[in-house]
Amino acid sequence: MNVRLFLILLVFAALGLLAAFNWTAFMAPTSLWLVFTTVQAPLGLIMLAMIALLSALFLAYVIYLQGSVLIEARRQTRELQAQRELAEKAEASRFTELKRAMVAELDKVAARMESSQALTAVRLDKLDHDFGAALERTESAIAAYIGELDHRIGGRAKEAG
Repeated sequence: MNVRLFLILLVFAALGLLAAFNWTAFMAPTSLWLVFTTVQAPLGLIMLAMIALLSALFLAYVIYLQGSVLIEARRQTRELQAQRELAEKAEASRFTELKRAMVAELDKVAARMESSQALTAVRLDKLDHDFGAALERTESAIAAYIGELDHRIGGRAKEAG
């Protein structure tokens, strides 16, 4: 049990005991002045009724405050949930956008690789052609040198013989 609630109940119990033990004094009539007139009434009973009325008003006020706090808490919970859902959707959208960007970049890299491979293949073909042509020229030059040497050797052999 809450300490405050215990203290309030203790005060009401003490007030009830005080009224019960002094009921005759509470019920004793006295003259009460009510702005325009004077009335004979039990002052203790009137004060006890006022305390009961004031307690009921405070209780109603506390209930109203608790209700408004609960309503506000529910509203904030709904708003937080809506904000959380919005943040999750934004996060999902960012992931989707990131995926799209990565796919686009990978496509660009793949296209660059293909063009690079094609360019390398063209260069290799050119080098192969140039190498073949150089090989043919070298082969022709060597054949010419061999023919010339053969011609010289054959000419010397005729001269010696």
